[in-house]
Amino acid sequence: MDVLEGIRVLDLGDSAAASIVGMILSDFGAEVVKVRALDIDDKRDDAGAAVWDRGKKSVTLDRESTDDLAWLTQMVAGADVCLTTMDELSDRWGAPVASSAAANQRLVHLALPPYLASGTPWAGGAESEALLAAHAGVAWRQSSEDGAPVDSVYRLLTHVHGAWSTTCLIAALIERERSGWGQHVTVTGINAVMEACVSSLTVDPNAPDPTTAVGGFGRHPTYRPVRAADGWLACGALGGKFETKVFELAGLRDLLDDRLGGRSGNMLMPENISWVMDEISAAFRTRPREYWISALNANGIPAGPLLERDEWLDHPQVVLNGLRVDVEDPQRGRVTMPGIPIVLTATPGRVRGPAPRPGQDNGMEPWDPQIEPMGTAPVTAGPLVGVKVLDLGTFVATPYAGFLLSELGADVTKVEPLTGDPYRGSGFGVNRGMKSVAMDLSSEQGAALFHRLVGDVDAVVDGMRPGVMSKLRIDYESLRQTKDDIVSISLAAFGMEGPLAGLGGVDMVVQAMCGMMLAQGEPDSPVSNTIAILDTTAAALSACATVLALFHKQRTGQGQRVWNSLVGTASFSGDGELVRYEGRTPAQRGGIDHKGGGVLDRYYEVLDGWVRVQTADTELTASDLVAAGIPVDRLTTEAVSRALLAFTADEAVTALTNGGIPATAARKVSELFRDVALRDEEFSHFRTSDIGTTIATPGRYATFSRTQRQGPLTPAGIGENSVDALAAAGLTAAEIDAAVDSGAVVTGGRSPIRLGAIYR
Repeated sequence: MDVLEGIRVLDLGDSAAASIVGMILSDFGAEVVKVRALDIDDKRDDAGAAVWDRGKKSVTLDRESTDDLAWLTQMVAGADVCLTTMDELSDRWGAPVASSAAANQRLVHLALPPYLASGTPWAGGAESEALLAAHAGVAWRQSSEDGAPVDSVYRLLTHVHGAWSTTCLIAALIERERSGWGQHVTVTGINAVMEACVSSLTVDPNAPDPTTAVGGFGRHPTYRPVRAADGWLACGALGGKFETKVFELAGLRDLLDDRLGGRSGNMLMPENISWVMDEISAAFRTRPREYWISALNANGIPAGPLLERDEWLDHPQVVLNGLRVDVEDPQRGRVTMPGIPIVLTATPGRVRGPAPRPGQDNGMEPWDPQIEPMGTAPVTAGPLVGVKVLDLGTFVATPYAGFLLSELGADVTKVEPLTGDPYRGSGFGVNRGMKSVAMDLSSEQGAALFHRLVGDVDAVVDGMRPGVMSKLRIDYESLRQTKDDIVSISLAAFGMEGPLAGLGGVDMVVQAMCGMMLAQGEPDSPVSNTIAILDTTAAALSACATVLALFHKQRTGQGQRVWNSLVGTASFSGDGELVRYEGRTPAQRGGIDHKGGGVLDRYYEVLDGWVRVQTADTELTASDLVAAGIPVDRLTTEAVSRALLAFTADEAVTALTNGGIPATAARKVSELFRDVALRDEEFSHFRTSDIGTTIATPGRYATFSRTQRQGPLTPAGIGENSVDALAAAGLTAAEIDAAVDSGAVVTGGRSPIRLGAIYR
C-alpha cells in the first residue's frame, strides 16, 4: 500500500507553501483535492505550479452558489486533512464550512500563515518570500559586497515552509493513529525562518550583528567558491583536519604554522580572514579546476564545479537517482520537473500525474463523513511522544533532523564518536534536545553495543557516505536482524546511485553544482548563500522521511530503509526555477548584491536603512505613488530611489501601505529579539551561557492545539547519557563498566553552554 493510502486532503490554501505540502502528500498516496474559488486567482501562471500541483484533483467553486458551498461542507466533514493559508474557513467559505471543520473531530487542520497567525506586517497579507526574508532578518544576513540586504532569486524559505509543515502534519497523523483525534496545527512563515536560519538565530542577542560586507563568497577561506586557473569550483573544507589539508595542498603549511600558530581555526579571526582568503585564492589560481577537485576529493574534502542552473536536471546524479520526471501536462505540454526527494524503498512515492486543469474534477462525489472518535482527546508533550530515535549525524543536516524530531516530542539519542561531533563548537543550535551516547562504532564491541541500543528504538538516522554503514555492520539489513521493524533513514550527499554516489558532499558544494551560486550571482562573481540552506532543508526532509516511514510502520507493523540526499534537496528547493516546459517564463537571475527584479519589486535605501517593496499589481503608475505621498515624476527605479531617500523606513512603509503597496522594512537579526509580537509567539528561547552572556536560539517551531511540546532544549554533553542509555538497553552495571574501561564507550558530563565562531 502507499504510505498515505486512504488519507483524504482538502487543499484550500492560496500559497505556494500549502501547495508544496499537498504535492508531497499526493506523491505518497493521499487523495488531494485542490479547491479554488472562481473569483480568486489560483496562481496557475507561476511556473512552480506545474510541479506543486502535480497529481492532485481540481475543483472550482462559486462562493455565491448554495450547492457548491454545501458540497464543500460535506467534503470538510469527510476530510482527514485540511490545508489553509490562514484560519480563513469562515471568512472565505462561510460559517457552515467552518462549523463542519470544527465538528470533524478527526480532522488535522494545517494552517500555513505567511508570517504569523495574527497576520502579516505588509499590505494584503499574501505569501511573499521577499517580504518575509526582509522582515525576518534573512536578507540582511546574506554576505555581500555592500553590506546591505540581498534579494534571493530562489524561493528557499517557501520550500522550507512546505517541507517542515508536512513533517508536522504527518506527526499529527501518527498521533491520530494512536488516539483517534485530530487537532489544529499552525506552521508560520516565521517558523520556516527559524528552521532555515537556525545558526544565524543562535547568537548572543546583545552582541552587534556581524558585518555582512565580506563579499559574496562568504567569510570562510576554505569553505566557499574559489577560482582555479580555468574556472570556478566550490571547496567544502570544514573542521581543523580538512582545513589544514587545504593549506597543505595549496603549499601554505608554513603560513599556517607561522602566522596562524598551527591552528586553522585562527583564520576566522577578523584580523586574519582577508589575508588568508587572498593567499588561498592565489594558490588555487595556479592550477586547473579538475586538478583541485580531484586532489580535494582524494583527501576527503568535498569539492565540485560551479554549474549553470539549466544543466542540473540533466546531471547524472539527478537522473540516475530518479530525481527527474517527465509528465504530459494538459495545458503546458511536456513538463520536465524535479522528482521526489525522499525515497522509501518499501513504499516508494511516485508522481501520479501532471497538474490538473482548473475544475477538471467538478462534480466529484463528496467524501463520506468521518467517524466520531471514542473517549477523550489526550494531551501530550508533542505528537511524537513515545517514538524513540537514534541519530548518527555529525555537522549540520542529520543532527538537525534529530533536533526537529525532538521538537515534535520524540526521544532522540545522538550516537557520536568518542571525541564527539567535530561540529559541536559551532553546532549548539542543531544539537539541542538530543541525549548523547559516545561510542566507537568501528570496533566490534562498539557495533555490538549499538545493536543493543537499536533493540529499543523505532528508527535510526544517519548521514554517512554510502557503504560506510555496511562496513560498520550497522546498515539496514544488519539492523533488521536485531529489530525486524526498524526504520533506517540515510542522508547521502549525492544519493545512492551514479558516479558521485560514494563521495562526501556538503551544502556549499551542492549549492555550486545545482546552479544556485551562478544564478544568484554572475559568471565572474558567484554568490554563496550565507544560510546553510541545503543542510537545513535536508534536515526537514529527513525528518519528513522519518515520520512518513513511521506512519507506515504504525499502520502495518513494517519497517523499511529510507534515504534522501543533498542532490534531491537542491532539486526540491529550486523546483520552480528548474522546471522546464515550452513557453515558461524564464527563471529570475540575480547579480552582485541583487536588490530585486523590478521597479516595485526590489529593495530601496531610505534614511535609516532599507525597505523591500513587492506588488503584483502591474497597473500601478507614478500617479499612484504620488497619491501615496511618494513624489516621483515617473515610475523608474532611479526615480523611486531618489524619492525614498528622503523617508525613514517607517515613513516609507506607512506611505506605501496607505497606497496599497506591500512593503516592509529590512531588519537585522538583532532586531528580531526585541520584537514584542515575535516574543509573544515564542520566537526565541534564551539561556545564560557559562560566561554569563545570553544565548538566544529559535524557540517554538510549530503550534499544536493538543500536543504542544514546550520550553527550551539544550545540547547534551559528549557521552552524558551513555550509562543511562546502555542500562535502558538491558546492560548490567558490570557490562557498562567493562565497555567504558575498554574504550568502546565514553561517558561525560553536561555540554558547555557557549557559542562557537561564526563561519558563514
